[in-house]
Amino acid sequence: MARHKRKSPVIEAAKVRAASLASISPTLDLGGDITLEGYNSAIVDGETKLKEYNTKLSELDDFLNVVLDHEATIADWSERMLSGVATKFGKASSEYEKAGGTRKSERKKPVRAKKTEQKPAE
Repeated sequence: MARHKRKSPVIEAAKVRAASLASISPTLDLGGDITLEGYNSAIVDGETKLKEYNTKLSELDDFLNVVLDHEATIADWSERMLSGVATKFGKASSEYEKAGGTRKSERKKPVRAKKTEQKPAE
């Protein structure tokens, strides 16, 4: 399941504000290093970081698929290894128990519920 990619309402609002500020002056300088050029640069940097973040999420999703495939392979191997021990030593052996199986003698027998008789309605 893919992770949701992030959108930034802050960046989108900043782009609209920058366009509005450009209508005042394309070289707007409000003093103290607060300029329209700096603001636009910060917006572009934010967009770049967001794109990088979303790309890394996609890469992480792909890597998760690799991990899940490996887990499935290992689970199959685990099952086959236990079956091999059962074939070689038997399901009642201590080797089977050492390998992680439950010996036949230690399994609980299923208990069936007794049927209760219903009295006919009078």
